[in-house]
Amino acid sequence: MTGIGYIKMEEIPQIPRLPQTPGVVLYAPLGDTPVDPDVVLFAGRPGRIVLLQEAALRAGLGTQVPLLGRPTCMALPAALAQGVVVSTGCIGNRVYTDLGEDELYVAVPGKDLVRIADEVETIAAANAKLSEYHRGRRQGLATE
Repeated sequence: MTGIGYIKMEEIPQIPRLPQTPGVVLYAPLGDTPVDPDVVLFAGRPGRIVLLQEAALRAGLGTQVPLLGRPTCMALPAALAQGVVVSTGCIGNRVYTDLGEDELYVAVPGKDLVRIADEVETIAAANAKLSEYHRGRRQGLATE
């Protein structure tokens, strides 16, 4: 990656990594995982992912971590160390997963998943009401 100019050597120390090599790594759909997950990775369009991030903030779990780019895999140790993180997804990840160019990731520590899930309905309902309000306001502003 450094040889082709994708990453500079001085960037490497800033890339989050696990403190020790895990004994096992298991990737599975959330509903099919045989163990409680350490990290849950959500993929989607920003307009939907924002609901998850807002639910995390409402649950008191939001972080102020910058938007992560390459490599996507750094989102997993970053989430474990810092909480909920957002990643744009690198080219390697996009090739292997077919993640759309209009999608991104949110990595959520597994231990926080229930707290966030408890807030999603409230956030979705609030966003629906705010959308209605702003659409009406926009229409009113456009006619004045």
